[in-house]
Amino acid sequence: MAITIEPINDASLWEGFIQTHPEANFLQSWLWGEFNILIGRQVFRQGFFRDGALVGVMLAIVEPARRARYLTVPGGPIIDWQDKLLVKAVIDDMKTLGIKESCVFVRVRPQIVENLDNSKMFTSFGFRRAKMHLHAELTSQLDITKTENELRDEFRKNTRYELKQAKKRGIVVRSTTTPSAVDEFYDLQLQTAKRHGFVPYGKKFLQEQFKVFSGAGKALLYRAETADGKLIAMAFVIFYNQEAAYHYGASTELGRKEPGAYAIQWEAIKEAKSRGMGRYNFWGVVLPEQTNHRFYGVSVFKRGFKGSDVEYLHARDLVLNWPKYLPNLGVETIRKYRRHL
Repeated sequence: MAITIEPINDASLWEGFIQTHPEANFLQSWLWGEFNILIGRQVFRQGFFRDGALVGVMLAIVEPARRARYLTVPGGPIIDWQDKLLVKAVIDDMKTLGIKESCVFVRVRPQIVENLDNSKMFTSFGFRRAKMHLHAELTSQLDITKTENELRDEFRKNTRYELKQAKKRGIVVRSTTTPSAVDEFYDLQLQTAKRHGFVPYGKKFLQEQFKVFSGAGKALLYRAETADGKLIAMAFVIFYNQEAAYHYGASTELGRKEPGAYAIQWEAIKEAKSRGMGRYNFWGVVLPEQTNHRFYGVSVFKRGFKGSDVEYLHARDLVLNWPKYLPNLGVETIRKYRRHL
């Protein structure tokens, strides 16, 4: 049975398919495509059909980077990876789109785990391991189908203590869907980036993303403050499909002393449970042995909620133009070294 490919222009058709795939997160949502359109990127929403039935979707985004124009497929495509005919059709379409859009390479980070079989599958189609990641790859994910009491009982001792202290000290957690609140988050992110040595996201990038997801009722911006109104921490959480994702976070110096970040996470977990979601994704963590990594401390914080580590297949590149890909490879090698990734 042949696979046919058609662009999907119907959000309800796209989202209806996504809802039948609990592994899918916001990176392949219709909304993620809308956000990328707002920041000036070209977006393709491909549908894969067999006998008229939709059997796969792929959100692909053109990244017009100065070092090399390339096509990305973040957190996707959403397909049955055991269906070899479908897999081949999807990968052939990636290549076709990339060539048509004058891309140097295609970068993919699918929602499948890192293992030998999956690695061999991508190698067989001509992919190579990318120098850089594409969104979170090693994540900490918590099963939130348990009761609140069961969840709390399984948290690490220190996490339970910090949550008790937050309540004892009168820390207040508020959430909002008001887009203007992103301005405060952006400023706080700049402070956090300076302390921890990472590259912050641009204001427009955060504003448009929050506007799209919060406007659809799928994002909240959390703010934790002391009893006397001093800001401690903020977090941008997306609620989509079966997963809530702690996408971005930022804190003040006071966050080193006050357990506001713990209180935010607990409120977000409870919100996800109230929405009937099955898991809470704390997003990226580093390996436990990477004690010198700048994100080691935040990884310890995330793992304190006793989620399980889920490692997705590392980003893979399908090279379409080797002469132009090699300079990009050099740039990313240097960038990876400087950022200690």
